[in-house]
Amino acid sequence: MKYMKNMVFAGALLGAALLAGCRGREQGGGQIRVVPEWTPNTNHTGLYTALEKGYFAEAGLEVEIRQPPEDGALVLLAAGDAEFAVSVQESLGPALAQDLPVQAVAAIISHNTSGIMSLASGGIKRPRDLAGRRFASWETPLVTAVIRNIVEGDGGDFSQVRMIPNAATDAFSALETDVDAIWIYYAWDGIAAEIRNLEIGYLDFGKINPVFDFYTPILVTNRDYAADHPAEVKQFLAALSRGYGFAMEAPAEAAEILLKHAPELDRELVLRSQEYLAGQYQADAPRWGEIDGGRWDRFYGWMFEQGILERDIRGQGFTNEYLP
Repeated sequence: MKYMKNMVFAGALLGAALLAGCRGREQGGGQIRVVPEWTPNTNHTGLYTALEKGYFAEAGLEVEIRQPPEDGALVLLAAGDAEFAVSVQESLGPALAQDLPVQAVAAIISHNTSGIMSLASGGIKRPRDLAGRRFASWETPLVTAVIRNIVEGDGGDFSQVRMIPNAATDAFSALETDVDAIWIYYAWDGIAAEIRNLEIGYLDFGKINPVFDFYTPILVTNRDYAADHPAEVKQFLAALSRGYGFAMEAPAEAAEILLKHAPELDRELVLRSQEYLAGQYQADAPRWGEIDGGRWDRFYGWMFEQGILERDIRGQGFTNEYLP
């Protein structure tokens, strides 16, 4: 999905929101506002399925799905203007380091399905091949550190990687103009490449270095809300788990539900993406949503060592206690 720019460092914006005293109105326990991290896509199918199938209603919950603001879903969540948000582990880190009241309560997808896409004709077959090539970067410390790590870990010269600003509206227009490689999520742009019969090279971050098998996307709640309404958090997650369970068992029908709520999306892409993600939502986890503490801490430990996080937050920021 095309949201790297908005998701990497929302921490400063979150801090500003709280310092300004932007506390949202208090919601009743059964009224829940959810803010995705991006416009509707197959990351969110379980959410729309639970809404459409009545799973939330059966749990006594009135759920409203709101579109994210320019500054990101975590801003609303930390300010108390939402009960849940969809985010990513790399964005949650700065928020946690600033002691903001947010906490991950479920992994929407069990493993990182993002990586670097290039045209097969470009010959980028391994990380060190990025040396001398143009990589479309969001120009953040995290992106730079990740690319440096995988290139140097493969014996390449990172100083030779041409990190250029990513100004393209989509991955394909970037690769067709002045970019050799770009960070993508395979469930969307990778599947789109398959539909186009486009021969690509793909470097899977989690397979290159286990440190980068972080959680993206994740469901996050406001800790204050969860402390006041633990039963509702559990009910919401039980209904949402049913939604993603349905998407895993009946991806084609689930895709049609997403298309009903987002008819502007490309139907073939949604259907194919949904089929791919049906095997990725839970993957090898013991249950949908469960977060592995070892993987969680490994990534945050690396971010802290790189100076990307201002303090060590290992052991913080997630819980599995609300999962069914």
